[in-house]
Amino acid sequence: MQLPLPPTVLVLAGHDPTGGAGLIADSEAVAGCGGWALTVPTATTVQNCHNVARVLPADPDAMQAMVEALGDFPIAAIKLGLLADEATLMAAERIIRRFPGVPVVADPVLKAGGGADLSTAALRRLYVDRLLPLVDILTPNRFELAALTPEIDAADDDTARAVALISRGCQAVLVTGTDDPLPGNPDLVVHTLHSPDTTRQWQWPRLPHRYHGSGCTLASALAARMAVGERLSTACEQAQHFTWRALSHAYVPPGGQYLPNRLARSSRF
Repeated sequence: MQLPLPPTVLVLAGHDPTGGAGLIADSEAVAGCGGWALTVPTATTVQNCHNVARVLPADPDAMQAMVEALGDFPIAAIKLGLLADEATLMAAERIIRRFPGVPVVADPVLKAGGGADLSTAALRRLYVDRLLPLVDILTPNRFELAALTPEIDAADDDTARAVALISRGCQAVLVTGTDDPLPGNPDLVVHTLHSPDTTRQWQWPRLPHRYHGSGCTLASALAARMAVGERLSTACEQAQHFTWRALSHAYVPPGGQYLPNRLARSSRF
């Protein structure tokens, strides 16, 4: 029996050989949330479940050629992940501008889960100046939120930082608390949506381990839910449900951070 293609999500992100994060994670999350991923690598990486050892940026011309070759596909949403240098960032900007009106979900990957820096101050400034005005929703963790708003001095003032990013052109910011709990809430993961129209907060029981690719999973799930037509707040909630389930059913690798099980719904185990 032939089936119609699900809504397509164009994913611009790095490749992680472990499958925990990057394009493989994005593809699984998009599929698990009702979409079809079209993947364009922005970088390849040398990494494991402990840390990233090396990042090799992609050829920006090849990125654009890949997107042009996919011209038959109607793009319903765009998910943006790792951008390791200025050339790939500018290529991503040009690609996004090809699809006016298509919702863009951006996960600002600035540091690996093991601590390796994946960005620079100059690249972060360019990200804010060139990409934020094109982004419908940004999904930073609290470290990334602070790194993108160095002009904000007040410690722990996530709201001021989110407002600063929205003032630069971003339509909404979903601040995630998986990696850095809010003061006074060590047993909860708190995610907060900031937009000009609303502020909404979700709380989830904090799971006991560290997970490789939780941010990729959430952002890609969110992009897929927006691609199928859900409103922003609903899409955020559904993406969190999917991510929490993937983490709570995570696989245990030989060492390092756990691997989200984004296929948990169809698993026999």
